[in-house]
Amino acid sequence: MKQAVSTRAIQFLRKQKVFHEVITYDHQEKGAAFAAQALSFPLEQTIKTLVFEMGENEYGLALTPGNRQLSLKKLAKVLSIKKVFMAGEKDAEKVTGYLVGGISPFGTKRQLPVVMEKDLLVFPQVLINAGQRGTMLKMDPAVISKLLDCTLAGISEFISG
Repeated sequence: MKQAVSTRAIQFLRKQKVFHEVITYDHQEKGAAFAAQALSFPLEQTIKTLVFEMGENEYGLALTPGNRQLSLKKLAKVLSIKKVFMAGEKDAEKVTGYLVGGISPFGTKRQLPVVMEKDLLVFPQVLINAGQRGTMLKMDPAVISKLLDCTLAGISEFISG
């Protein structure tokens, strides 16, 4: 295990005095599936932090379980707008200040609205990115929701195939 470094996300949580556990793994591949497997943690409890675009230079974050895909239709409906798009890699990195594969919803460069899959709240603990590839945070999803003032909704669907 490598020594965890402090990221803006970890500093944010410490400042808020929020309980979290920092867990590191050997990052070889982007994605929740690799992280969950590397840490022997259930994929449905491993959160993907996705950056979406709502319009001209307007972005937000969607938190979904690793075993599901974000439904852009459901997300647009929740936000009461016509359409949302996945942000490009450059835009995602620019608005969050994190590299894709290490994007955390905590300590982002810009204050972004966050929509969280409501089904994540059934778990006592989840893994979520700590702002650096290979570094995750284990914490209570209800705490994540409260800290980020998340909109809770059904925004994901099971991946078919």
